[in-house]
Amino acid sequence: MKLYFFYVAPNPTKVRLYLAEKRFAGTPIEIEEIRVNLGKGEQNQPEHMARNPFGRLPVLELDDGTFLSESLAIIEYLEELHPDPPMIGTNPLERAHIRELERIAELGVLFSAARVVHSTNSPLGLPPAPQMVEHFTKVLDTNLRVLEDYLSDGRPFVAGEVPTIADCTLQAGLQFGRYGKLELDPSFKNLIRWDQAYRDRPQVKSVLTL
Repeated sequence: MKLYFFYVAPNPTKVRLYLAEKRFAGTPIEIEEIRVNLGKGEQNQPEHMARNPFGRLPVLELDDGTFLSESLAIIEYLEELHPDPPMIGTNPLERAHIRELERIAELGVLFSAARVVHSTNSPLGLPPAPQMVEHFTKVLDTNLRVLEDYLSDGRPFVAGEVPTIADCTLQAGLQFGRYGKLELDPSFKNLIRWDQAYRDRPQVKSVLTL
């Protein structure tokens, strides 16, 4: 299999963090990683558009030539192939709770941070959009406060005692925020604790660039 990605881009990063966590835990997932340079517009070239007609990343190419192009779908496909150690729970309620937290991290943090960054100093050259910045800054703050409350019991990971896809998604969003000069407010003491501890993990360091 092949994974098409770009450094710092949040959706590819969350897939690569997932892979790093699984491999560190001893799950041999062999995937060739191929960089598509967003800064040079390679995502819009016919070669990549044939993989994903939306011109986005990540894309997972299967051995039979099939393409998967949504980050969560890629992760869930790989999780079904390699369920141990589980990163989406071990029973229906756990899985529902972890997916709930992952959606908060995805839609509330990763997506909102990306909108703020792209509306201020977009690496893709998108025009400034002050109204977008104002709206998504508020959305981002609200969702960070929800996650801050979840982490207030001292848990080491977003969903509890073991890493899950929620951690991968949250860290991918925070890294892209750092790229755009967005920093966690000092009042988010639990998130800052989690962020520092998670970034210190060797497998995480192998993926993050910021």
